[in-house]
Amino acid sequence: MDIHWKQKHTGDMQVRQNNGVTYLSYPRLEQESAIVHGFSTRLGGVSEGYLGSMNLSFSRGDNPENVLENYRRISKAIGFPVESIVTSDQTHTTNVRRVGKEDCGCGVLTPRTFHDIDGLITNEPGVTLATFYADCVPLYFYDPTHKAIGLSHSGWRGTVGNIAKVTVEAMQKAYHTDPADLIAAIGPSICQDCYEVSEDVIEEFRQAYPETLHKKLFYRKPNGKYQLNLWEACHQNFLTSGICEENILTPNLCTCCNPDFLYSHRASHGKRGNLAAFLGLR
Repeated sequence: MDIHWKQKHTGDMQVRQNNGVTYLSYPRLEQESAIVHGFSTRLGGVSEGYLGSMNLSFSRGDNPENVLENYRRISKAIGFPVESIVTSDQTHTTNVRRVGKEDCGCGVLTPRTFHDIDGLITNEPGVTLATFYADCVPLYFYDPTHKAIGLSHSGWRGTVGNIAKVTVEAMQKAYHTDPADLIAAIGPSICQDCYEVSEDVIEEFRQAYPETLHKKLFYRKPNGKYQLNLWEACHQNFLTSGICEENILTPNLCTCCNPDFLYSHRASHGKRGNLAAFLGLR
């Protein structure tokens, strides 16, 4: 399958295959022996039709047994036990929750015990965080000094509300994380060329970001709509959180540009499954 990278340089993320499952990972994070991570694609699962084939959502009309089998396959491919997963319950908030061993299986093997959570953090080995996507931005955080991790879902609301900074502050409070130590990554999501938004959304970004950044973040089209750069906004959020430029990884891979490889809500007009980001402590 041809993958449409946004530039000739394929960014910091690479395609991996294992046991018939195709997923994405960051070589920089692969070097960190204390963690396991990955980002799913559409390939290697058992779901059918417009959900085909690696759908990781139980709430989009799929057969639950198919979804569970997909979880088994992706977890085996990336290298963590399916029983270790803790999932979020995303509602476009900036709420971040600390989780641990007692939450393992939540949202996959057992019902979720919490709601309205778009970010997860932990420092407990044997816990794998999972958040879900089909255009919104995955944000990965790893503190190699205190062996702590965070994983957050950043749609436009989470981005303008700076869930990146909220996640970093939660890690500082819980684990004494120094933001300068963090390795942070932006995952596959919708690119600026594909992300047309209305004036009311842009007004939120005008208020949240300095005027000096506006040209980097959005531009107005003749039809009165705007093209919004969530990647750059999240990059700026990382920087304002105290994360060093050299520790920020980018995907250069758009969900909407690759609808046969990655689920995209916009490209499919809502007929799609869910991708997932995974980040765990071994």
